[in-house]
Amino acid sequence: MVTDLVPNVYDPACPTRAVLDRVGDRWTSLVVLHLASGPMRFTRLRAAIGGVAPKVLTQTLRAMERDGLLSRTVHAEVPPRVDYELTELGHSLRTPIQAITDWAEAHMAEVVASRADYDAARDER
Repeated sequence: MVTDLVPNVYDPACPTRAVLDRVGDRWTSLVVLHLASGPMRFTRLRAAIGGVAPKVLTQTLRAMERDGLLSRTVHAEVPPRVDYELTELGHSLRTPIQAITDWAEAHMAEVVASRADYDAARDER
């Protein structure tokens, strides 16, 4: 375990940036929100998220497993069953991701209106 790291998000070499990339990833956030209620199989998770390609979801899940955010359990059945579940570390992300989700939903109309105003002003130029 690496313990001598000093976090500094402004340092380009700091691993904090890689952590922020993972946490800020669109699919990671949605996976955390869906798995917060309990384990899910790949197909159910993909359907719940919607709009994610199987390859992209697989890559996201592998990266999250590597980062310690979720666990992957393979059950010896025919056909094999695989469940994905948040780890304690993954569950610790739920609160900040839920806060950002709440903010996005509360301000969605304002952002959409601002985009429309901006685009209209650019089209007039």
